[in-house]
Amino acid sequence: MTTDTARIAAVSLTFVVAGLMKGVAGMGLPTVAMGLLGSLMPPANAAGLIVIPSLLTNLWQAFSGPRPAVSLRRTWPFLLTIAVATRASGGLTIRQGAGQDTVWLGIALVIYAAVGLTKIRMSVPRRFEAWLSPVVGATTGVVTGATGVFVVPSVPYLQALGFDKDELVQVLGQSFTLSTIALAVALASRGAFRITAAGASSLCTAPALVGMAIGQTIRARVAPAAFRRVFFIGLLILGVELVGRAFLR
Repeated sequence: MTTDTARIAAVSLTFVVAGLMKGVAGMGLPTVAMGLLGSLMPPANAAGLIVIPSLLTNLWQAFSGPRPAVSLRRTWPFLLTIAVATRASGGLTIRQGAGQDTVWLGIALVIYAAVGLTKIRMSVPRRFEAWLSPVVGATTGVVTGATGVFVVPSVPYLQALGFDKDELVQVLGQSFTLSTIALAVALASRGAFRITAAGASSLCTAPALVGMAIGQTIRARVAPAAFRRVFFIGLLILGVELVGRAFLR
C-alpha cells in the first residue's frame, strides 16, 4: 500500500469513527476527527477537512427538532458571540507552531472528557444567562479558532441550561453549525480553506455519513450512558497522547 493510499484510508476511517460517535451521542464528529487527524496532519489542515461533513450533519441536527425558533430566541447572544469570536480567532490554528497547536488541541480534549466523565451536573439560573451566555460563547469561539474543536466550554454550558433532550440536541446542532461556518470563513480569509480543501472536505462526508448510520444502529442497542463513558475515556486518552507527543518532540 502506497503512502498516499494509506493516508486516504486513515482519513476515511477517521471520519467513519467520528460519524459513528455523532450517530450515537448527537455530537463528537469534529472533536473525534480533529483528535485523530492531529496525528496525521497539522490542525489547520484537519480543520479544513471537517468543515463540510460537520456543516451538513449539523444543519440537519439544528433544524430537525420541534421548535428551532424558540431555542434561537433564548440562545442568540451565545450563538452570535461564538460566530464573532471564532471568526476573529480563526487564524490561531495557522499562526501557532506545530507543537503548540497540538498541545492546545490535546488540552481541549482532556477538559471536555474530564467534564463528561464527572458525575457533577451543573445548573445555570435563567437570570444569569443574559451576561453568562456571551462570555461562554466568546470563550468557545476562541477555543474553536485555536483548536478546531467546538465543544469546550459550550457543551457543558448548554447542558446546564436545563433544555430537554430534544431541545438540547437541536441547540447543540445550531451551535456547531455556526461554529463550522465561522471557522470556514476564518480559514478561507487566511488562505487555509480553498476550493481544493472544500473538495477534499466534501469527499470526507460519505464516510462520516456511513459512520453516523452505524452509530444510530448502535444507539438503539447499547445503553447511552455506557457508550458515553467509553466515548469520554477514549477522548481523554487521545487528549493525553496529543499533549504528551508535543512535549516529547
